[in-house]
Amino acid sequence: MERIAPREALHRHFGHAAFRTGQEDVVRAAISGRDVLAVMPTGSGKSIGYQLPALLLDGPTLVVSPLISLMKDQVDELSRKGIAAAALHSLASPSERRHAESAMRAGRLHLLYVAPERFASASFRRLLAETPIARFAVDEAHCVSEWGHDFRPDYRMLGDAAAACRRADGAAGRPPVLAFTATATPEVRDDIVALLGLSEPAVFVAGFDRPNLRLDVRRVSGEIEKRRILPELVGTGRALVYAATRKSTERAAEALRAAGRSAATYHAGMDDAGRTRVQERFANGSLPIVCATNAFGMGIDRPDVEAVIHFEIPGSLEAYYQEIGRGGRDGRRADCTLLWNYVDVRTRKFLIEQSDESASTEARRALDRKKLERMVGYADSSSCYRATILAYFGERDSPRACGGCGNCERRRALSDEELLRLRKILSGVARGGQRWGRRRIAAMLTGRIEGLPDSLTALSTTGILAGESEKAVGDWIDAAIGANLLAATDDAYRTLSLTHAGREVMAGRDAQVALTPPASPAPRAPRRRASKVLAAAARDAAATEPAAHADPARIEALREWRRAEAARRAVPAFVILHDRTLAAVAVARPATLSALAAIPGIGPAKLEAYGQAILELLHGAAS
Repeated sequence: MERIAPREALHRHFGHAAFRTGQEDVVRAAISGRDVLAVMPTGSGKSIGYQLPALLLDGPTLVVSPLISLMKDQVDELSRKGIAAAALHSLASPSERRHAESAMRAGRLHLLYVAPERFASASFRRLLAETPIARFAVDEAHCVSEWGHDFRPDYRMLGDAAAACRRADGAAGRPPVLAFTATATPEVRDDIVALLGLSEPAVFVAGFDRPNLRLDVRRVSGEIEKRRILPELVGTGRALVYAATRKSTERAAEALRAAGRSAATYHAGMDDAGRTRVQERFANGSLPIVCATNAFGMGIDRPDVEAVIHFEIPGSLEAYYQEIGRGGRDGRRADCTLLWNYVDVRTRKFLIEQSDESASTEARRALDRKKLERMVGYADSSSCYRATILAYFGERDSPRACGGCGNCERRRALSDEELLRLRKILSGVARGGQRWGRRRIAAMLTGRIEGLPDSLTALSTTGILAGESEKAVGDWIDAAIGANLLAATDDAYRTLSLTHAGREVMAGRDAQVALTPPASPAPRAPRRRASKVLAAAARDAAATEPAAHADPARIEALREWRRAEAARRAVPAFVILHDRTLAAVAVARPATLSALAAIPGIGPAKLEAYGQAILELLHGAAS
């Protein structure tokens, strides 16, 4: 084989003039014969780390990948570049499998992609026994760890599978193992090294920060508010909306379509052809918005995603980071917004409890609950969102405030009343001896002393915030941590202590305090009966046209039609038509589609969806 330099090979085969940050070191380590663990953010081009060495080494490189769609995308892209690659998976036809195996035996492949389940096949093991390989690459390597956000039991046998392979260079022992992932905390990295049997690996951890991603959490009162603001958050460009369940993806897509946006769903309840069609339309640019469960996006390299919205809270920070990483791959700003309502945590807990017994033990569920708690902590936090994520992935030296996330933008100077509350909290931590966690300090400050240790029941600060809830005080403690006025230990106890800055504020030596105050609960609008609201809207509409009036029977018929249509589409009634629009229709009594289109609130999408039904209903109600 012709030997060329990695940079020349990069340009010749992939068309890139230079490596991205971190890529060249990974490639050189892989070529040198070392085991490798590379943790590189989504969108950083980590696949080059095993694809390029495969072109410079004798013998094929075996790539283990968890998703058929991911394998298909990469094989198709490599084939377009003239690079010999194939995949073995359950959806491949017998002739496709025979062709791939024949090419592998004949030495015509640079890369062979397989699912981890393939190693259970006796015929595949015979193929590996007959064909020495250059490198054993494991993509999405976090799947080997129970701490990873997408644990796959079949990944656990990859260490033994690699050990059974022969090296293409004729040297003793197994071929070098290359492990790649975008999301791995320090504990997951340790698991990958141990469970894949990596020997003195070269470890590369690229920076996790994606400065062009603008992070925010929007507190919402419930489903109706989510659907109301979703079109605004999605904007006019390309977007991904992630939801926890199939039904949620469908409700989100319906809300967007009702607002005139083109959106499709993607979830496990669809057939393979339907999912492939959505994926290909999004990839080629003909579909701007996909509302999906977490399976969508692995391997999707659409560079111009401008918004990533989470309709419900994801199950872990790893999953959240990976999903938002699909935005802004072209380097331009992408808005990443989590719609946060604590009720959604119940859905996640239900999914954890209903997980397949054969693949998830009670210990696994306990880990999933803990990861969900960390995700809830992020959503509830008043700290810098970027700093919180970077610290979670082990980047302890990152700035405490990025200045550009939602919490940093909400950072402001405190009022005198807020500053007094903060000083009381800091004093409570100090009086408690800086040896207690958030829950007990909040209980002491609010005077809920039942079950507290004696040392906290008779302090000068006990009950000093008796008029406030423990949750409100706890939220202010979190805000103080986010402002670097309090520190919390990294262990399970999260023991609080004052920082130097916190002591200065407590003592009154620093009165210029700025932080992100906890969000106050949104006031609930008083509920009014729908018939009264609609009647008031009809009166308003009639007042603009004194000569017209709305027949009560017509109003009631329109209401019943809207209720049935909303139930059929599983959306709130206002998504179909707002009360004022419905009342205006009842007053105007349009006889043609063009007359109906002239009514405010009836746009082209609503005219197409509901126009004929409304005209037929009005004719029936009037007759």
